[in-house]
Amino acid sequence: MADLTTPKRTWLQRLTGRGRVTIPVVRLHGVIAAEQRQGRLNIATVAPLLQRAFAIKSAPAVAIIVNSPGGSPVQSRLIAKRIRDLAEEHDKPVVVFVEDAAASGGYFIAVAGDEIIVDPSSIVGSIGVIMAGFGFVGALEKLGIERRVHTAGNNKSTLDPFLPEKQSDIERIKQFEIDIHNVFIDVVKKRRGARLKAADEVLFTGEWWTGLRGVELGLVDAIGDIHETLRTRYGPHLNLKVIEPKRPWFGIPRIGFAAGLSGDLAATIEDRALWARLGL
Repeated sequence: MADLTTPKRTWLQRLTGRGRVTIPVVRLHGVIAAEQRQGRLNIATVAPLLQRAFAIKSAPAVAIIVNSPGGSPVQSRLIAKRIRDLAEEHDKPVVVFVEDAAASGGYFIAVAGDEIIVDPSSIVGSIGVIMAGFGFVGALEKLGIERRVHTAGNNKSTLDPFLPEKQSDIERIKQFEIDIHNVFIDVVKKRRGARLKAADEVLFTGEWWTGLRGVELGLVDAIGDIHETLRTRYGPHLNLKVIEPKRPWFGIPRIGFAAGLSGDLAATIEDRALWARLGL
């Protein structure tokens, strides 16, 4: 039986595309880092995509897909701010859809949306700051290697993996983390406001949750997916226009092939470590 509630489009509308609602979609997938490398998210690579998405005047909204375990707090904030600036400039709502994860910096970006829609098993939250490294104190001595370090400034050798940790360094790093954490917390409170349904001691410990639990805590708004959600709101004649990076006419040769391979390997290991924190 025909659906009488949905008007049929004429052959001219089908031919010209008129009567269809176009929603631009920007996909943000990967680790957030300033480094210009494929698969990394930063303001330099993301800003042009956002600009093109918001420039589609006929679009009633902009959809952003987030799938990121986090990364640079600076790049996360710059991307989130750019989303909000463009949303206000063009007076368009932003709907964020989370796939596997919007954790740490990924969640920072997600809260730039007016709504956050997640999968029941998405990972969300991780509102915290982490700095990690290794200590090799005594390793060089065992190898018979003498290391010489000369600095101007008492704290220039902070985090040197070959020197013992100093309490003053630990306290200074902790304050550094607290400052960044407070920026994160302030943004979440500003964007989510009264929608947050738990105390600070629960939400801002760095813990992450499933999408289902995220809805209960008010970190996200609803369970759903991009196709069902947008078709329900804008009708069946929906055109999801994915905004992709423009491909160059020719590749730029890389200087130092071996160095490039080693850099790619190191980046891959680093990225996998960030995803692995979430069990992904």
